[in-house]
Amino acid sequence: MTALRDDAPTAGVATADWTAWTCRVRVAVTDPAALDAARALVAAELDAVDRACSRFRPDSELAAVDTAAGHWTPVGPLLAEALAVALRAARLTDGDVDPTVGGALLALGYDRDLDRVDPGAVPAALVPAAGWWTVELDGDRVRIPWGTRLDLGATAKAWTADRAAAAVAARTGAGALVSIGGDVAVAGPAPEGGWRIRVEDVAGDPDAPPPPGSATVSVVDGGLATSGTAARRWLRGGVEVHHLVDPRTGRPTAPVWRTVSVAAGSCTDANTVSTAAVVRGHAALPWLRELGLPARLVTEHGDVVTCGGWPA
Repeated sequence: MTALRDDAPTAGVATADWTAWTCRVRVAVTDPAALDAARALVAAELDAVDRACSRFRPDSELAAVDTAAGHWTPVGPLLAEALAVALRAARLTDGDVDPTVGGALLALGYDRDLDRVDPGAVPAALVPAAGWWTVELDGDRVRIPWGTRLDLGATAKAWTADRAAAAVAARTGAGALVSIGGDVAVAGPAPEGGWRIRVEDVAGDPDAPPPPGSATVSVVDGGLATSGTAARRWLRGGVEVHHLVDPRTGRPTAPVWRTVSVAAGSCTDANTVSTAAVVRGHAALPWLRELGLPARLVTEHGDVVTCGGWPA
């Protein structure tokens, strides 16, 4: 969910870029006159989701759920939907993508925005996830077990991209692309030839010349996401760790795939599958082939494997 890949320049398309959630945000529209409205819509969506779902804000709804662990807590419609999306992802991946990994990430030192993580903090004991099935979501209220900490990072960014792209297309009538940290969603009429999106397995500037080993694909609907271990890394007790955690152990996933890119009917589904594939390691390739989704996997040594009709 973390390696940056973004849209390559497309003729007739207007774009705006800024930084939010410690990652690059890009909105692109097929009608330049719609760009200001599109940017405002995306910024508003980011703000609303942050207030509902951030685990780094003490005033977020998610923080209130964590604080009240063991008790039913009322939640607004946005957090309720985000939790439902996260629980669906957990169910579809047999728990490889699990929203109860918040405690594991805290133990690894990921307790604040990544650019503020303390590299000298003393490592804590590994904390396996409580298990997604322990989360009780009943309409507008939720209850989690005592001691559980939630983290929606595995789904919320892609889900927000889907919501924002749909909002831009519906409000302006233009074709829209929204990329949040490289998780890309498109909606409305695509430009001629589709949205040209560059896929990389290292973080970089999407406006810079493509680095060796990158690929450019065309997307007309749905979404594209890349998950990997190359970005969102930090030091914990002098040891480099990353944010993709195996929920069963609380340990960062083994270094099998540097990145996995997947295209699907939505950015949320693409990111769910790509994240689960990184967690599954060697078992990911047969699983992806069974799903039949276009996917590109890059090993720790830089070898590329594709399946599901990913273009050559």
